Amino acid sequence: MNKTMTMTAASLAFALGAAMTIAATPVAAQMADKEKCYGVALKGKNDCKAGAGTSCAGSSKVDYQGNAWSMVPKGTCEKTASPTSATGKGQLAEFKEKKA
Repeated sequence: MNKTMTMTAASLAFALGAAMTIAATPVAAQMADKEKCYGVALKGKNDCKAGAGTSCAGSSKVDYQGNAWSMVPKGTCEKTASPTSATGKGQLAEFKEKKA
């Protein structure tokens, strides 16, 4: 094997090992620094929960839907704008949207 092939194989092995380490990290550990934030997702961009008759991710029908959530960095939800929320900010629990 020549030097270039050896370096390429070593680089590939390293990249594959790094990818496998990330994939092996439990989802809970990856999400530890995130929280569900209701009322901040745009139409069709929610991570999950969008009410009865929806299939979950990407199923919100309108912008800032009160029963659709997105994952956001922990501590930022209640600082994120949500024009449909009574407080004008995202909520940690689903809510009934206020009328504009």
